[in-house]
Amino acid sequence: MPLTFQNRPSLIAYVTCGDPDLVTTRDIVVAAIDAGAEVIELGVPFSDPVADGPVIQRASERALRRGTTLKDVLKVAADVRSRRPAAGLIVFSYLNPLLRLGMDRFCAQAAEAGVDGALVTDLPVEEAGDYLRAMRERRLATVFLAAPTSPDARLRRIAETSTGFVYAVSRTGVTGKRQQVAAEARQLVSRIRPFTSLPIAVGFGISSAEQVAEVGQFADAAVVGSALVQAVEEAAPGGGAPQRVAELVKQLIAAGRHASGTSSAAAAASRRG
Repeated sequence: MPLTFQNRPSLIAYVTCGDPDLVTTRDIVVAAIDAGAEVIELGVPFSDPVADGPVIQRASERALRRGTTLKDVLKVAADVRSRRPAAGLIVFSYLNPLLRLGMDRFCAQAAEAGVDGALVTDLPVEEAGDYLRAMRERRLATVFLAAPTSPDARLRRIAETSTGFVYAVSRTGVTGKRQQVAAEARQLVSRIRPFTSLPIAVGFGISSAEQVAEVGQFADAAVVGSALVQAVEEAAPGGGAPQRVAELVKQLIAAGRHASGTSSAAAAASRRG
């Protein structure tokens, strides 16, 4: 089922669960939701996060040292769901933790926890048959990554298989802060649009208010991860991570909405002219 985005651009916030600990993770997620994030990606720490840059790699290492598991992430999800029933919650994971738990068991426990869906970053859509079957049985959304290097035939398949939103990767490479949004991100979104009516979110390298505002000009949502995870890292060990994340989320959303409103006003003025 598609996730509901009330605003444009919506903000999707990524959090590494278990960093600095599970209780603080819950508080960070709740703070991000209250600050305006419409969807939360609950990151499952993994020992070999090949798609992630150094900030999220360090967070995964800290969470794993604390023994954080996929089951712990689902417990956080259930806790958040009881506190914020309307929030969008997506499990963001590599495939291995799901296989270790068991795909059917994962889907059952995710549904019971109140999770909306999942994004498995290293699972190609062409090899996702068992995953799709198990997810659909539990009415869980499936989100797939679409890359700039994908041919149109593959983008169509990704778009048709996704049931939550489509995640457009802004550039090739790993997650992490970038100075600007890659020009190919806009082109990628325009290539995906004919294949789906789902919201399209742009992520990988989106870290500043200016970048969120830029993404809002051509996509439905911006995904911010490394900047938020770094805010958590910088808050430790003195605490204050939920407040830091909330402040950053508010700044990112305000910039995006302002730019979107300015763009809409300019377009309207142009039409009147």
